[in-house]
Amino acid sequence: MDRRKSLKSIVLGSVAGGLAIHGCKPSTEGTELTEAPKITYPGRVPQELEQITELQDEQFLNPHEVETLTVLCDLILPATQEYKGASDADVVGFIEFMGKDVETLQPDIRGGLMWLDHKSNTEHGVEFKDATEEQQKAILDGIAYYDPEVPGNERPFEVNFFSLVRNLTMTGFYTSKIGIEEIGYKGNQPNVWDGVPQDVLDQHGVAYDEEWLAKCVDQSKRGVIAEWDEDGNL
Repeated sequence: MDRRKSLKSIVLGSVAGGLAIHGCKPSTEGTELTEAPKITYPGRVPQELEQITELQDEQFLNPHEVETLTVLCDLILPATQEYKGASDADVVGFIEFMGKDVETLQPDIRGGLMWLDHKSNTEHGVEFKDATEEQQKAILDGIAYYDPEVPGNERPFEVNFFSLVRNLTMTGFYTSKIGIEEIGYKGNQPNVWDGVPQDVLDQHGVAYDEEWLAKCVDQSKRGVIAEWDEDGNL
């Protein structure tokens, strides 16, 4: 299984587990905030639309955090000649929304981005987003592989942070339009039903009425909407 297929298995498997990480919420006073994109949500009840509007009017990530998170998400799920990447699906916008909707995620996301900058500044003298790709990957290699035998609350903060962002990245991408298209999910599709198989009918000693068979199981008329007369006849 290649790397991208492995990542797909994450989002189709236990992605939700990464959303259970908690931490201490830092202050955001004095932080310059970015403007969240306005998106329409058809099919929502008024209460949902009101909540979504409130979340859209809030801000979580500042411009520097958006840039850093964009770099991180694109390292987790980069674009290739064949496939789109995290930025193509606005994964950072999805994480921004999730951070506002589930506030307990905020300290872990913000604290993790601060950890990346501190680590990069300490080792390379630049912020994470300005480091070379080789330097960035070297930092991530140290936190990307956790021991499944160690409980989540006993793992280092930075390891849980990367696991959380990886899960959110995969969730955001593979629930987007381009992600669903990549998976090849078609949704509910009309099938062709030719009636109960003849051997089953013979087994139970029953048979279709030829008149009803022509009306109900003729696939050439599958697009015709059934109509009944006043006496209930088809």
